This record gives sequence, structure tokens and C-alpha cells, in this order.
Amino acid sequence: MILLIFEINAMIESFKFRAIENLYSSESLFDLGYYNACANRAYYSIFHCALVTLIEKGFTPNLDHRNVLSMFNNELINRRKIFSSKLKDIFHESQELRNDADYRNGVSKAKAKKTVDYANVFLTTVFKDFKHEN
Repeated sequence: MILLIFEINAMIESFKFRAIENLYSSESLFDLGYYNACANRAYYSIFHCALVTLIEKGFTPNLDHRNVLSMFNNELINRRKIFSSKLKDIFHESQELRNDADYRNGVSKAKAKKTVDYANVFLTTVFKDFKHEN
């Protein structure tokens, strides 16, 4: 049991670090003009943040993007009302922008900036003690 708790805590810290690392990476990539990579990293910042939050709240999501998005929205926004539905929109639109960046025609500078802004809002809202200025 203690080992399981240790593993869960290690997973939480690992995904929390990845969320923050991806946010910083997205900002750097934006500054370098790599807008598609920026949108990708901003989305993954949100994804990892949602994943760690679900784990912290006692859920065991699989790592499927659709599952994490659905579980975060249904359990933490709709059912428990822990977070505003604004985060549902942010999560969904960031995923769409990441799909544009990775699989379609790419994203513009303005859309890349939007994903960075979304990631900042998402992390600042979910990680209440997270202080970051863009």
C-alpha cells in the first residue's frame, strides 16, 4: 500500500512537472516563431495538468486524450463543479488547435498565441498556487 501511494505521488509530480515544462516550452517556441510546435506543447501542458488533477482527485484515467478530456469535463466540471465550464472550452479548443498544428494546415501566430494564453489560464486556474507571468 505504501509503495502504491509513493508511485501515485511520483506520477503526480512527474505530470505536474511536464505540465509546467510544456507551458514554458510553448512560450519559448512561440518566441522562436515555431507556431505549430508551440500549439502542440501548449496543448500538452493542459493535457498533463488535467491528468494530474484527475489523479489527485482519486480518478484513474487511462492516457487516452479523449478519455482524459471527457473525464475532466464530466467529473470535475459537470458533476463536482470544481472548475468553471470555461476550462472545458479551453481544453477542447486547445486540442483542436493542436490537431490543426499536427495534422492539418498548421496554425497562425495568432492561434499559437491563443494556445499559450489558454495554457496559462488553465494551469493558473487548476494549480492554484502556480504563479506565472507570460
